[in-house]
Amino acid sequence: MWMDRKTDRVLLKTLNYVLNVLKFSPSPNVRTQSTCKAGPPRLSWRLLFFGTDQFAVESLKLLNLCRHSNEGIVEKLEVVTLPGDLPVKRFAQQNQLALHSWPPHNVEGQFDVGVVVSFGRLLHCGLIDKFPFGILNVHPSLLPRWRGPAPVFHTVMHGDTVTGVTVIQIRPNKFDVGPILNQEIHQVPKNCTAEDLGAALATKGAHLLLDTLMKLPEKIANKREQELEGVTFAPKINTSMSWINWEEQTCDQIACLCRAIGSRIPLRTMWMGKTLKLLDFVGKCYSSDERNRKPGSVYYDKDSNTLAVCCKDGWVAFRTVLLSKRLTAADFHNGYLNQTVKTNSSSKPAEGQFVSRKGRTEELQTNTWRGQKN
Repeated sequence: MWMDRKTDRVLLKTLNYVLNVLKFSPSPNVRTQSTCKAGPPRLSWRLLFFGTDQFAVESLKLLNLCRHSNEGIVEKLEVVTLPGDLPVKRFAQQNQLALHSWPPHNVEGQFDVGVVVSFGRLLHCGLIDKFPFGILNVHPSLLPRWRGPAPVFHTVMHGDTVTGVTVIQIRPNKFDVGPILNQEIHQVPKNCTAEDLGAALATKGAHLLLDTLMKLPEKIANKREQELEGVTFAPKINTSMSWINWEEQTCDQIACLCRAIGSRIPLRTMWMGKTLKLLDFVGKCYSSDERNRKPGSVYYDKDSNTLAVCCKDGWVAFRTVLLSKRLTAADFHNGYLNQTVKTNSSSKPAEGQFVSRKGRTEELQTNTWRGQKN
């Protein structure tokens, strides 16, 4: 029976892997690399990498190191990225890796496997079929939890204590729903920010990808479908997530929100009809002003030089705010809060308080817990 070049290469690679496992001699038509470690020689892959951001660079960096090492796991490595000055594009240019624009052309027969890390584009069946072993995706969560473009932010925002990385096979025109090839758990450190967690998962994901490539035929043979239960969605972070609801959010929830998005999007509240940005979050504090224990109540704590705000189950503190300009807690107290307290009347209870923006919590919960129907 005649075989085309793509089918021939798939069968030879798979057969070679099986023979190596059984300790037979490898086929002379397939490249293998022996290692100093015990076990059979490893297959050498021709890879096309799809990525954009710094999270993706960690995987690309490790693959590039393998290309130049004696391990021989990577025979060929080229890169697809999107327009703009992106970290993946800069790394590829600095390391003389061939770059393809999106969508890539003339890739059939040139690569064995595709690798997608933080790329943000749906891949159609015609493209996936050009790769004999399919296209892999490194995702920074324990799928099916936190499908979507911002899993790290939502992991921190919702106070998860355990997360991980998952390597799946991509399915045409769908995000994050393919069968799982490899998965590893990661404990979330206490008080971890999204930036810190993302960096740790990028490193762990790169090594999990390499482990998957070392045993790819075996991993594909033992792949498992994702569970139908426990699906959550991680939409992109946006300004609507930054509004604090003083009546409904606890001290811990506000702290998680700040660690998740605070470095990119300042937390927000309403002050006398104007948007007030809350900066330099200190954390939970203990108030001596129990007379005004009402969500949104705010006072200046001179000892710590912070603004203390009452939420659902206690008080949280901030050192700085941004109204028309950046103000320290003392500046805000002297120029705004103290003046409001002096002129406030009992007929206007909202004056002198931080006010929650209505509808914010419901919107966030709807977007977050909506599972993908694929």
